[in-house]
Amino acid sequence: MTRYVALLRGVNVGTTRIAMADLRRLVEALGHADVRTYLQSGNVVFGSGGRDAGRLAGGIEKSITDELGLAVPVLVRSAAELAATVDGNPYAEREDDPTKLLVVFLDAAPKRSTVDALTVPGGENVNFTVAGREVYLHFPEGGYGRSRFTNAYLEKKLGVVATTRNWKSVRSLADLAAG
Repeated sequence: MTRYVALLRGVNVGTTRIAMADLRRLVEALGHADVRTYLQSGNVVFGSGGRDAGRLAGGIEKSITDELGLAVPVLVRSAAELAATVDGNPYAEREDDPTKLLVVFLDAAPKRSTVDALTVPGGENVNFTVAGREVYLHFPEGGYGRSRFTNAYLEKKLGVVATTRNWKSVRSLADLAAG
């Protein structure tokens, strides 16, 4: 059985509300095991015999739509992929403050041309690295909350669905998924 993390986009940060108990119930009803949620923002760790992350994500999305009437994008990473994301952060070694680090998870690797054209708006001081289906962010002078280099901005510029997690959440989810 492989451990996975499902990352729901835009849950419990705006008008799309899902109780974590309902989310656990829906994921369990799909036949997944040892289902746990982390925080209230749509993070689910589970075990599954399935090997296709896209199919797992689609099943969770469909269940949320059918049972709760909500259209919520879901991205799934295996425990190994999440561990590689943690290990691959180019800013983690040089930044002591984890609040200045975030990871944007993408549903697909963006086209090279869109990555090459990606710029930080308005001259903000943001370091970013696009690595496959992740974008590592480093805000050396402040936080993500006041930036225009947001999840929505990245979705528009890269042409893919995205969801952002802070560094503490990424590390905690990787630990939970590892078992």
